[in-house]
Amino acid sequence: MSIRDNILKIKEEIGDEAKLVAVSKTRSTKEINDAYNSGQKIFGENRVQEIVEKQKLLPDDIEWHMIGHLQKNKVKYISSFISLIHSLDRISLAKEIDKYAKKSNRKIDCLIQLKISSEETKFGLDINHLENFYSEVKEYNNINLVGLMGMASFTQEKEKIIDEFNKIKELYDKMKLKNSNLKILSTGMSDDYKLALKNGSNMIRLGSKIFGKRDY
Repeated sequence: MSIRDNILKIKEEIGDEAKLVAVSKTRSTKEINDAYNSGQKIFGENRVQEIVEKQKLLPDDIEWHMIGHLQKNKVKYISSFISLIHSLDRISLAKEIDKYAKKSNRKIDCLIQLKISSEETKFGLDINHLENFYSEVKEYNNINLVGLMGMASFTQEKEKIIDEFNKIKELYDKMKLKNSNLKILSTGMSDDYKLALKNGSNMIRLGSKIFGKRDY
């Protein structure tokens, strides 16, 4: 199936239930343009250098999302145009985002990334620190905290994945009762997005389901 066919199929599947982020890391500008011309406007990257290069070459109305681990010293390169940062997980990073957002005279929407998996390779804030972290970061004038993000374990154990998605959904619901500006729960990627949708996700990040498997 073509990129267009894949996008139309996924959007028909998810309907109005969730927003689709097309994970375009390592993908060519042609592939991204094909997706864009099929109606996809939100693209996610995990490397700052790559997102900066693509942002210059591709249509201005694309919403660029930073979905990967973000180093403090790279914030300044994306602060003027980034639509959403998915990976806010430490105060030192929040300070940099706030500083450079202020220099760009804007507020930057951010998701707090929580560590819901037991895998050591996964980043994220300890769930036990969420409320204190939220309380501290919401005082920054140039950051909008708009939701939570989490990545489940890479495993075939369906129940483990469901448990992790339920864990972050419960935290999201609890936080949302007190903070009406929280509106995004970003969980689910190509291998587990159907489980994520069934367990409360309203933003999914898909790469291979759109662009196909990589050959490298």
